[in-house]
Amino acid sequence: MTDIATESKASTASALIRLLYVARGLRGFGDGFAVIILPAYMTALGYDAVAVGVVATASLSGTALLTLITGWIAPRHDLRPLLIAGASLMAVTGIAFPAVEHFVLIALVAFIGTINASGGDLGMLVPLEHAVLAHSASDERRTTVFARYSLIGALCTAAGSLAASLPDFLVAGGSTQLAAFRLMFHVYAALGVICAALYRCVPHTQGEERAPQTPLGPSRGTVYKLAALFSIDSFAGGFVAQSLLVLWLFERFDLSLSAAGLFFFWSSTLSAFSYPVAAWIAKRIGLVNTMVFTHIPSSIFLILAAFAPNLYVALGLLLLRAALSQMDVPTRTSYVMAVVTPAERPAAASLTAVPRSLASAISPAISGALLMTSFTGLPLVVCGTLKIAYDLALLFSFRHIKPPEEKR
Repeated sequence: MTDIATESKASTASALIRLLYVARGLRGFGDGFAVIILPAYMTALGYDAVAVGVVATASLSGTALLTLITGWIAPRHDLRPLLIAGASLMAVTGIAFPAVEHFVLIALVAFIGTINASGGDLGMLVPLEHAVLAHSASDERRTTVFARYSLIGALCTAAGSLAASLPDFLVAGGSTQLAAFRLMFHVYAALGVICAALYRCVPHTQGEERAPQTPLGPSRGTVYKLAALFSIDSFAGGFVAQSLLVLWLFERFDLSLSAAGLFFFWSSTLSAFSYPVAAWIAKRIGLVNTMVFTHIPSSIFLILAAFAPNLYVALGLLLLRAALSQMDVPTRTSYVMAVVTPAERPAAASLTAVPRSLASAISPAISGALLMTSFTGLPLVVCGTLKIAYDLALLFSFRHIKPPEEKR
């Protein structure tokens, strides 16, 4: 009977993990085109790089606030309605964006909504899904589960990047550019509705399961130090938030929307296949070493791209960067979940995500102003330099703190 109960529990956990994979894929597809469409939509409305940077800052600031609220609520409440609420907000965002044109209203929707200007793994749904995945996976499977989660998200984001070229086809078919962009936002809203329906299949968290989920206790110092370091990384990343990188390519090399979609498809695809590679490497050299020694070369490629003499060299360097820069995503998440107690995981996921969101919210507005200078590649140089400093600090601070699977 014990074996049957164990098998049944494992089967239920596997089904739940697969459901979250599907939801992550749908959200990734929406993010893939929305992050490209947003700066193009604002440009079509007549706004400049500074305005795009301010909206990106508003977006990431709102993301940080929602993530903070989620982290405060999650340890004491059922996760299922929170997941549904997040997906519903995604639907509302897709409806609201095409309905406004005034800058203040666009910034307000960006602040409240779910379109993430960085195109990264941020948002109120991320710590909720991380907590459910960590609860459903064993220590031995945890890094692999998170790697697959990231892989699916990145592949679907890549597909969404290709979908960003649809407005060009719609315009060629007789539609206006603004109407085509608005249609894409409505597709984003529809994806939110589907995600909400999927989250309704997530089982309710029982009272006895919720009780152990407490605010940070014995792991507080470790989590605070990780959060501080992650905030440096995210502050740096904000200088090349995907919306701003899109804008840099538009302005520096006059890249078309379709070409940008194709580039970000390959960029996201390379990032996607780096996730399982990261899990494989982590089993051999450890999570922290994987984070650091894949991240530093990617930052060097980013700095070199700022000085690229032509579009092809720039895209080549950015693709090399994409192949390495996201290997720290599944390893970072797995590491945070591993070095805290199970009861602290929802709070730890939120408290490491919130500073990242806040830090990344500051730099896009600065980056937008830097894009208006004579050397438009300056945001790339600043980003790469700060990220290398973060990697060295992470290695120095956490090389001796091992997750359970590395102590055996």
